[in-house]
Amino acid sequence: MNILMFTNTYLPHVGGVANSVSQTAEVLRNAGHRVIIVAPEFEGSEGSVFTLHEDVIRVPAMQNYNGSDFSVRLPVPFALTALLDELSFDLVHSHHPFLLGDTAVRMARRYQVPLVFTHHTRYEQYTHYVSEQSSLMPQFAAELATEYANLCDAIVAPSTSIQTLIRERGVESPIDVIPTGVVMSRFKDADQKTARERLNLPEDAPIVGHVGRLAKEKNLEYLSEAMFRLLKDDPQRRWIIAGSGPSENHIRETATKEGVADQIIWLGRLSGQDLVDAYAAMDLFVFSSQSETQGMVVSEAMAAGTPVVALSAPGVDDVVNNDNGLLLSDSTPPETFADKCAELLNDRDALSQRQQPALDTAERFSDRRSGELLLNWYQQTIDWYEPDTLRNEEFPVLDNLTTKLQAEWQLLQQKLSAVSQTLIDDKDVS
Repeated sequence: MNILMFTNTYLPHVGGVANSVSQTAEVLRNAGHRVIIVAPEFEGSEGSVFTLHEDVIRVPAMQNYNGSDFSVRLPVPFALTALLDELSFDLVHSHHPFLLGDTAVRMARRYQVPLVFTHHTRYEQYTHYVSEQSSLMPQFAAELATEYANLCDAIVAPSTSIQTLIRERGVESPIDVIPTGVVMSRFKDADQKTARERLNLPEDAPIVGHVGRLAKEKNLEYLSEAMFRLLKDDPQRRWIIAGSGPSENHIRETATKEGVADQIIWLGRLSGQDLVDAYAAMDLFVFSSQSETQGMVVSEAMAAGTPVVALSAPGVDDVVNNDNGLLLSDSTPPETFADKCAELLNDRDALSQRQQPALDTAERFSDRRSGELLLNWYQQTIDWYEPDTLRNEEFPVLDNLTTKLQAEWQLLQQKLSAVSQTLIDDKDVS
């Protein structure tokens, strides 16, 4: 199978979607399929723009948009279309409903192949990167994602809770639940004692940890308050943080004011064995984000045998329970979150009893299993797909123009519908 993917974020950028696209492509390629990825250029990315380098095509982009770690692609010229026209595809897979997501729609219509969309993100949780002034932005983002999904032939939801959420929002396209798989082979040698030695962490200290982007949408204000309380109650406890982002300085400053800065160990962005060691070194993984569709880091922590304490949220609810960790109500006060963590840290039997269930849970989200599910979904989509406009070989120029206009009209309708529904909903509320 020949698959064309479009994503607004990709390696070397570190993030959930970038990692998901990379891992998915690797699994598909290992199964004998060809995957071409179109992504923005990032600092440190290999290959020139509009060239095919190791089956990745980079397009020009504006870096670190509005203070974020993300890039925004610039208008895609004829050069990309000309390059893609030299290849053949069975299916287009879009990972975002905007920017290069628009290009994905155009290319799927151009090549008359199915369009699959993975709903990776609750986009309404990220609108502060565009504008913090308009209360309508979150609603518009949700409507835009819904309208985009209805332009697609099939949808991938990373979790059952996200499938339910987007159905309730009006997505009518077929949906299958396929989580991004955890590369279990990376965790086969995970060992706490060895990990702590490698990372120069105290051997016997009770350690909680967090991995991920340090940003507003991750609910870190809440998590920091809970962790500061946990650290104050026992000077031997440590909180390790792996990741970076715009909230890092605020957490550091507040930790200093609270007198717990010396108990926090900053590991920065990690990958490979260093990331595995970080998970393995923890006694508990703590997570409070309300913006996830799956919470990939939760599954990765469990792959290292580390129980998880988390707030209930879409995506997280599919993974965490009271057998492999603790799943707390999203209304749980920070001090209660801290107390629940302390109870587990102080009860080694209860902690160890959760380790095997954590490993078993991670196995259900393995990359091998997810790859098989995705390939089956691809094939089903191809089998039922019917092009909107059948090609007329006698009039290829007219046909190409018609197909292009049809794609542009559908994209315009999508955006107008999203704007209209947002304004209607706002009027109903006011």
